[in-house]
Amino acid sequence: MILDILDNAPRYLTLAKGFAKAFEFLFRPDLKDLPVGRYEIDGERIYAMVVKDHGRSPEDALLEAHEQYIDIQLVLAGTDAMGWKPKSLCQLATDEYDEKTDVQFFTDPPTVWLPTEPGAFAIFFPEDAHMPMISPEQLHKVIIKVAVTTQDE
Repeated sequence: MILDILDNAPRYLTLAKGFAKAFEFLFRPDLKDLPVGRYEIDGERIYAMVVKDHGRSPEDALLEAHEQYIDIQLVLAGTDAMGWKPKSLCQLATDEYDEKTDVQFFTDPPTVWLPTEPGAFAIFFPEDAHMPMISPEQLHKVIIKVAVTTQDE
């Protein structure tokens, strides 16, 4: 898991092959003006989702983990108090991993809370269980999905 501000994004470009394209999208001058929806960056390998939604309470959310994609979550407005816990320490899975939706949920509580403000991003790797969209206010975010397989190609 990484938490940083967008100005420092160039430090992370070499962590995964798709990160350069992902961060290029996040530096778009019109990013805040994009309508809610999905944006292909490199087909199914890298894509973005623009989200504007009211945040949830921790009691109404679950930790989630992905195996096929790395999440880069950039907050544009509001503060997302994202929860985090190493997936290897999660013991309370609600079900088996769903390959079709690339998600597994856990009822474990997060061990760390990451108050992520506008201009900051978090990167969640497959070993990171995370609980996003935790806020009493409306959140505006961009979530980029980078396929894990792009690291090895």
